[in-house]
Amino acid sequence: MANFNPNVSGLSHPMKGPWGPNATGPGSPGMPKLGGPDDEKSGFADAVKGIENYISKVDDLQESSDMSIKDLLSGKNEDITSVVSAVAKADMSFKLLVGVRNKLIEAYKQTMNMPL
Repeated sequence: MANFNPNVSGLSHPMKGPWGPNATGPGSPGMPKLGGPDDEKSGFADAVKGIENYISKVDDLQESSDMSIKDLLSGKNEDITSVVSAVAKADMSFKLLVGVRNKLIEAYKQTMNMPL
């Protein structure tokens, strides 16, 4: 049996990693929820701020993985497991971001095709 890095295996668990209870993405405890019925006026502004923060977090993960790859190639870091972990986190968060974007575009198209 292979020994996996706990940082990588924690990503598959729904309560660990960047989307667990300590997450900072949209809808997490520290961030505003998307589309609440009780605050319609500020709901859209909060949703945009939440999405902006999540995009910033994805960008930070991408930059972190790039730096870890550069450090590995330059010889500053010899731990390939941490590099693979950083790249996996960045890849997973980017795929989630693209999936959310696709769902938003699909919802927009369905809304535009609704009869008046």
